[in-house]
Amino acid sequence: MIVAENITKTYENGAKGLDSVTLRINQGEFVFVVGSSGSGKTTFVRMLLKEIEPTEGTLIVNGENLCALTPKQIPFYRRRMGVVFQDFRLLSNKTVYENVAFAMQILGAPSRDIRRNVPSVLALVGLQRKAKAFPNQLSGGEQQRTSLARAIVNKPPLLLADEPTGNLDPDTAWEIVSLLDDINGRGTTVVVATHAKDIVDQMKKRVITLRNGVIVRDIEKGGYSDEL
Repeated sequence: MIVAENITKTYENGAKGLDSVTLRINQGEFVFVVGSSGSGKTTFVRMLLKEIEPTEGTLIVNGENLCALTPKQIPFYRRRMGVVFQDFRLLSNKTVYENVAFAMQILGAPSRDIRRNVPSVLALVGLQRKAKAFPNQLSGGEQQRTSLARAIVNKPPLLLADEPTGNLDPDTAWEIVSLLDDINGRGTTVVVATHAKDIVDQMKKRVITLRNGVIVRDIEKGGYSDEL
């Protein structure tokens, strides 16, 4: 699903966001990407989103060579990826149902598919009774569930979650991570960038640790604090 070969990102000030990173994430994996501030985690996420370009190396996501994409192709690439952010990024003037439906509408999905798929996805994330609510009527956890429903309603092969529990209390954070695990169990590749040490330690998934732009650990069923 993701193949990075000797990816380096050097910023204009000379700082290296990533330094010769090589990794492979297979279809169907659940992977945590961890690291302290300045480790390169944000650079990696932004690169997967095609927000920034590598200075050197090759990055292939779901068969697409990101370095070869033209500006016109970028929106179509992103539409094949589900993304969940720390700050939810919901449309405040749309209901829960409308926020999720919008993700299908921009792909030109038929109305009958929207009417069928949106309720089933809302049921999956436990929001079937909140379909008519607006974001300002929801708790933080409910907003993140809406964001998650929107990210998966088009059944993307890859789900990228950038600090998805950063604004949530511990119990709600666990609910969101459990949903991510469930989505992964249905076949979606899930990559989670996070600082949530307790969650990473207890989930026992693959953990890739970055430090100063370099992969220092890559452990199957590991934890945040595992040593080399």
